[in-house]
Amino acid sequence: MTASIRDAARPFSGGALTALLSPDTLLLGLGEPTHGVEAFPELRNELFRHLVEHEGYRSIALETDCLSALVADAYVADGTGTLDDAAGRGFSHGFGASPANRELLRWMRAHNEQRPRHERLRFHGFDGPLETTGAASPRPALTALHAYLADHLDPAWSRETLDDLLGPDERWTDPAALTDPARSVGRTPEAAQLRLAADDLGVLLTLHAPHLVAVTSAEEHWRAGLHARTATGLLRYHAGLADTAPTRVSTLMGLRDAMMADNLDAVVRREARRGPVLAFAHNRHLQRDRSQVRFAGQLLQWWSAGAVIGTRLGDRYAFAATTFGTRGSDIPPPDTLEGLLSTLPHARAVLDPGRLAAALDRKPAPRVPADHTYFSLDPATTDRTDAILFVRDI
Repeated sequence: MTASIRDAARPFSGGALTALLSPDTLLLGLGEPTHGVEAFPELRNELFRHLVEHEGYRSIALETDCLSALVADAYVADGTGTLDDAAGRGFSHGFGASPANRELLRWMRAHNEQRPRHERLRFHGFDGPLETTGAASPRPALTALHAYLADHLDPAWSRETLDDLLGPDERWTDPAALTDPARSVGRTPEAAQLRLAADDLGVLLTLHAPHLVAVTSAEEHWRAGLHARTATGLLRYHAGLADTAPTRVSTLMGLRDAMMADNLDAVVRREARRGPVLAFAHNRHLQRDRSQVRFAGQLLQWWSAGAVIGTRLGDRYAFAATTFGTRGSDIPPPDTLEGLLSTLPHARAVLDPGRLAAALDRKPAPRVPADHTYFSLDPATTDRTDAILFVRDI
């Protein structure tokens, strides 16, 4: 390890990270290399506290179901419900069991208690209602959108018509559809009609926005927009499940990240007057490069949410990738990026990618993951990150 490489690193702190970012940043994406390791959400919590207290951030968006997150947001913003309820129902993918996620909600609620509403921290999910076993029924999102509009307008689609087209939810949530396109209802005539209905209702929401905001509130109109995006995205995803093309799985990955990008875009626009947004998800969802993974003998490739939102925000989007050194018996070889970083004197470090690249006399070898739960950083793409966060041992 040369002194010049050490000079590219600083002990982890919120200030050390933000010093590497553009002052115009509206969305900071903080990636993690694997799920289920508390070290990374704990680091996120520490960073978010710094961003709130010193950088003017007022919201956080996590890789969790955007509709479930409304429960968690109600708790942190207004004290609705209990911490147990917010953690249990406010996260998808089992993330509510994470002690760090519970602590995030607790701290945000405590921060908000003595503050006026316009200064309170807000919690967002930016993933769709998509679990590893499949996609949710579009019914909750579509009917919530319809109910909002029907209270103040006269939609061409009736609730009864929507219910008839939707049919039983079990048709939509059948886990077998994930591997068997024939089990999906995403391209039935009824599904095609529902996609038209979702589009019509979404346009109605836009056409009458001034009136709807005036008779309800900007908050309620924004939530209706969330339901509109979710209904449209889910119907699109279910159509992808019914696809028989060889690119089916890559398309599904891309459709999920497109939903993520649209949700992040909406959160940034909503929060722009109050401050920047911190987003936290897997590196693969937030990186600027095309994501890829090998699955069942196939190389899947798709554009990540970070790549998509980066085209919209330009240099107002910043991405900090996180990686680690040793996990139990998984010790990185010394010629890999993680092996080199493991010789740093800091247990947690922030690295300037530009200075790091200038200090290396060769590209490090890619680290071969010990198992399928971890995706190592690609040394060839680190110049596409604004910062690298390194945790030596997890």
